[in-house]
Amino acid sequence: MSSDRKVNRRRFFREGFLELLKPLAGAIEPMQEALRQFDMIPADAATTANQRKTERIERPWLRPPGALFPDQSFRDTCSRCGKCVEICPAHCIKIDSSGMAGHGAPYIDPNAMACVLCDGLKCMHVCPSGALKPVPLGEINMGTALWNYETCIRSHGENCQICIDLCPVGSVAIELRANMIHVNEDGCTGCGVCQQQCPTSPKSIVVIPRV
Repeated sequence: MSSDRKVNRRRFFREGFLELLKPLAGAIEPMQEALRQFDMIPADAATTANQRKTERIERPWLRPPGALFPDQSFRDTCSRCGKCVEICPAHCIKIDSSGMAGHGAPYIDPNAMACVLCDGLKCMHVCPSGALKPVPLGEINMGTALWNYETCIRSHGENCQICIDLCPVGSVAIELRANMIHVNEDGCTGCGVCQQQCPTSPKSIVVIPRV
């Protein structure tokens, strides 16, 4: 696949997601509310069991590097053997045998532990089913980071750039432009390190998994 097609696919998804935010423009902390909805976190304790089930089904999950796309192909191919979980040096890949998280397939929760893009990208090479395919570092596409100026402490005059300093691929993915955090969509791997390390609550930069 050409790099142009990869860039276009990411831009298409990002623009589509931003369109979803427009109806929330007048809400308090609109980006956070949108992301809560995106993560399908129930806002009402009286939500029915059927609604919760639907939310779990439709939530997009961050998958390990090299995961087949679309996500349904990954889920259908994955054997749930757990080899990627066992070999991950960062212990970021999880499997929920109940199926409540990740549809029972390997997933990454960057709030708990992000993918560090380890040397050798070991998880991709031990997968026996082909659900994870070895790809070069520059072609990894787990998702794309999205930055929210309104909650970032830079908007309050603090010179925080943890997300830039700790990014495993550096300025290829994220950099400072005109005192603003700028995510390079075609270079961001979606590893989630920026989200994990962001000091604000809610997070001011989050990874939107590809879907």
